[in-house]
Amino acid sequence: MEGHNLTTVTEFILLGVTDRPELQAPLFLLFLSIYLTSLLGNLGMIILTQVDPRLKTPMYFFLRHLALTDLAYSTAVGPKMLENFVVHPNTISYYCCAIQLAVFLLFIGSELFILSAMSYDRYVAICNPLLYNVMMSQKVCWVLVGIPYLYCTFMSLVVTTKLFTLSFCDRNVISHFYCDCIPLLSLLCSNTYEIEWIIMAFAAFDLISSLLMVLVSYLLILTAILRMKSAEGRRKAFSTCGSHLTVVTVFYGTLIFMYVQPTSSHSSDMDKMSSIFYTLIIPMLNPLIYSLRNKDVKCALQRTMRKICCICS
Repeated sequence: MEGHNLTTVTEFILLGVTDRPELQAPLFLLFLSIYLTSLLGNLGMIILTQVDPRLKTPMYFFLRHLALTDLAYSTAVGPKMLENFVVHPNTISYYCCAIQLAVFLLFIGSELFILSAMSYDRYVAICNPLLYNVMMSQKVCWVLVGIPYLYCTFMSLVVTTKLFTLSFCDRNVISHFYCDCIPLLSLLCSNTYEIEWIIMAFAAFDLISSLLMVLVSYLLILTAILRMKSAEGRRKAFSTCGSHLTVVTVFYGTLIFMYVQPTSSHSSDMDKMSSIFYTLIIPMLNPLIYSLRNKDVKCALQRTMRKICCICS
């Protein structure tokens, strides 16, 4: 089995979300609207936090990078998924599959650590407000996003290189709508023990280390809030964390369900549903959650729209 040439497989066939013909058109329209909403929302958040001077704070610096990661991994997956509804069979070349997996792993991993950096930012803002500008300087903010980007690039390259140097023999039908680790593992005719443990080790480390920072930060935040004597102060403190806590709960919950379980217990349909949620729906929800619950973002959007109207008139 190990002697098969790696060039046996030159492309993969993606089976997509469903094989039921009557669902193809409505699902295409549904996912197209979700992806376009995500695209506009995240692009808008990136542009808004870049051009509005009142959003030049650490919180919105992290929010801009959150939008960037959402945009990157949803775009790595979304267009190819939509193509599956109109092109049959939907194929992806061997090297494009590897690139898609690498980009997806890079940005999905980076999002975990950006969310944990955002929780640290909220901790400093609530527990050490007088030292906020010092503790969350521009240099510190860049370190908090730069290190995760570098680490996740390393992680992505290790997993992708290891996976695609194994032999797929002549099996090339992926029971999924994009190139992900778990469906690709099922196509290997090489020994998968090592790569499975590499994937599990990285997934566990990423989830546990980033989630630990989130939990510790919010434990300290909760302790500080409970010590506040003013009810208005407690309300404001909770409101500043509400959007982030909502995003964290949904994102981490979905990923933990998806990845931190044995490969043998994975169901193809369940994996697809989970994948749809965190590759398309969460990137759409994040800018909506932050814009609908955030007065600063809404005011910045109004100011930007007024400037655009003045220029056009």
